[in-house]
Amino acid sequence: MLATLAGGCFWCLEAVFERLRGVERVVSGYTGGHVPEPDYYAVCSGMTGHAEAVQVSFDPAVIGYRDLLEIFFAFHDPTTLNRQGPDVGTQYRSAIFTHSAEQDAVARRLIAELDAAKVFPGPIVTRVEPAGDFWAAEASHQQYYQRNATQPYCQAMITPKVAKLREKYAARLR
Repeated sequence: MLATLAGGCFWCLEAVFERLRGVERVVSGYTGGHVPEPDYYAVCSGMTGHAEAVQVSFDPAVIGYRDLLEIFFAFHDPTTLNRQGPDVGTQYRSAIFTHSAEQDAVARRLIAELDAAKVFPGPIVTRVEPAGDFWAAEASHQQYYQRNATQPYCQAMITPKVAKLREKYAARLR
């Protein structure tokens, strides 16, 4: 099965999801916009309408779709519109691109539950919309953290997420 998620920089989400049991593959890419076959620089301009996203192939017998969404919400701020930390623009929006009516219902139900429980300090602004075309990002963006863990952005933004994953979700790791 597939889950397509946008929550800021795709490098951050990729580093989290690729470590989970049941996740078979994570591809960083672009979706949700109007320009076919965009590249990184076009998406960063904010003019394509695309979000940086990850497409997660997973085995639902090992990890469920709702489980993936719960982890998604734990590793980005779904209350900031078009922003995650220092990354600002529509390409960094929070969105769930659903591949079925069932995924749509699960996503909307979870958002309603999280909002009702006031898990976050403000309302969730994550958009839920049908998945459209997904374009894989350039090879230099795939497995980015694995190849660039010592870079300052990775140390500041991704390493703390990986540490949190190991601490709070150890039972879900490969």
